[in-house]
Amino acid sequence: MAIYELRTYNVIVGKMSEVVSHYKNEGWPALAKHPQKLVGYFTGDVGAINELIHVWKFDDDADRRAFWAGVYGDADFMAFAAKIRPLIAQQQNKLMLSAPWGPQP
Repeated sequence: MAIYELRTYNVIVGKMSEVVSHYKNEGWPALAKHPQKLVGYFTGDVGAINELIHVWKFDDDADRRAFWAGVYGDADFMAFAAKIRPLIAQQQNKLMLSAPWGPQP
């Protein structure tokens, strides 16, 4: 059964443009080298203007752990992470399973 990971990063007020720049120039190029597990990136709009949200889809927990181990073992990604971490006030991760009815992403 697929596992979905919802990651929400609360960006320090006034730092979103810097975060976006780092993701566009370094973060995404580093992540794109790894298996494509990303469902999508989103930025908050009304009421959540300082949020960066990503949704990932994995085959199972072993797939999820292997993916993140590969990413965290990547020197390019870790260089990006060192730049972005000081711009993040809080991070929340949630693991979710699809409901057994309705559309399946």
